[in-house]
Amino acid sequence: MEIRDLEYFAVVAEHGNVTRASEALDLSPPALSKSLRRLEKSIGTELVERTPKGVKLTAAGTALLSQVRRLRLTLDDVTREAADLGLGQAGHLRIGLSQIDDEELLAACAVLLRDAPKLSLEITVSTNLLMVPRLCQGELDIIVAVIATPYDGTVQERLFDDEFVVCASAGHRLARRKRLTVADLSQERWALGSQVAPREVLYRIFRDSGLPQPRIAVESRSIRVRLHAWAYADLLGITSKRFLRRVSAPFRLVRLPVKGLTWPRPVGVIYRKDGYLPPAARRLLDLLKSGNHRPAIPKWQSS
Repeated sequence: MEIRDLEYFAVVAEHGNVTRASEALDLSPPALSKSLRRLEKSIGTELVERTPKGVKLTAAGTALLSQVRRLRLTLDDVTREAADLGLGQAGHLRIGLSQIDDEELLAACAVLLRDAPKLSLEITVSTNLLMVPRLCQGELDIIVAVIATPYDGTVQERLFDDEFVVCASAGHRLARRKRLTVADLSQERWALGSQVAPREVLYRIFRDSGLPQPRIAVESRSIRVRLHAWAYADLLGITSKRFLRRVSAPFRLVRLPVKGLTWPRPVGVIYRKDGYLPPAARRLLDLLKSGNHRPAIPKWQSS
């Protein structure tokens, strides 16, 4: 069995037609058909069936295609590893980020780029629900996110512990209270992000307290939008304790001391269990763990 025959077979399967596959491979149809027969002979079973429109996979062909796709990922890992070893601090690092306001990661990335002039970064901002499948498919190298949920086929490394807290403008009528209950928030309006987990926890706490659902006045993934809603529109919000410390002064925000309305936010990195982790990703991990990447990001401005 030759690797090129497996690759030719995958192209035929993806096109569903020998002629179109041969054009994509710049190979003659007879040569491609010969490759298919050679592969079928080495495996001992038919992989494709001829149809009026082209070819379709047999059950064996479908199973083999799944393995070939996995092999492609492995070969891609090997190729990227060889290139990185040859170039040193170079390559292309694909990072998933769940919080666009995560200055810790952005600061570490700035140091990484400064120390590795030939390195390029691709940063995707999304949710774990969408990013973890991309990670497992080899489309992302590493994710920096909340790591409360384990995912099959991945490894998680904890970076630091944070927590979600309720925030409001320092001029909000509740900001002067030393103690608050969930019931005290029942008449307030909220500005929340699009993350599912914090919203679900907030709804559950209100429901368990016998209160109606919180009134959402603003929903936006943009942290800038939410910051202005909290600071200037008298809306309540949920954010991380670490982030609130950084923006409390310029936006005059405070944490509301609400009993029973805080919950953990463990932050870490996620990567494939048996996949290739580029040296640049490992360097990024070391920077995040050590904290030796400040100063890098200017302070938030309220203007």
